[in-house]
Amino acid sequence: MDSAGVLLDAQGLGRFVPGTQQWLLRDVSLAVRGGDRLAIVGPTGSGKTLLLRSLALLDPIDEGRVLWLSQTISARLVPAFRSQATYLHQRPALIEGTVEDNLRLPFTFRIHAHQDFDRRRVASMLEMVGRGADFLARSWHDLSGGEAQIVALVRALQLNPTVLLLDEPTASLDASTTQTIERLISHWHERTNGKRALIWVTHDRQQSTRVAQRVVQMNAGKLLEGT
Repeated sequence: MDSAGVLLDAQGLGRFVPGTQQWLLRDVSLAVRGGDRLAIVGPTGSGKTLLLRSLALLDPIDEGRVLWLSQTISARLVPAFRSQATYLHQRPALIEGTVEDNLRLPFTFRIHAHQDFDRRRVASMLEMVGRGADFLARSWHDLSGGEAQIVALVRALQLNPTVLLLDEPTASLDASTTQTIERLISHWHERTNGKRALIWVTHDRQQSTRVAQRVVQMNAGKLLEGT
């Protein structure tokens, strides 16, 4: 396979249940290039989230490997890799405090020490989704599920990732908030002329056609193209 332009490259990934011969993923290969918008659909239990977590190196891989820019990712480089290939959970984890406290949190980590919190840029993203500057002062206790997901998404996007790994980020949200999240991600993807990519896991086939130009089906730990 031509590796030109490949950002994230999964080669023959496999995951099995410890102590058994039951494979949860087997021989899964997937190449993601700049500009790609890929949706993975499939029934509950088909392995979608498991694959996404494996791509983010959040879980151990029993077989195969994940490459970033054609390079093996050593343990030392995992934090830098995750800063570029960012995994967004379906249920966002926020800390106690205000929205701004949560948005400033990543800059306390060494891997982001070279970046500064840009309040003006964050306010611009929030304005895009109908939240004014006063939203930054809201307590995390007072946020709806949709607002918490917006905060988690803005927290990720402000760090300028190259690939987003989206694990059903709108599964529990209403139609209006879902459209808001989709719009913000689309704006992020389009801003760098084909240098960014996303993988969006969803159970909603209509959403998959809205957010992606390529849709693959996952079934029993296998990827099936052309669905």
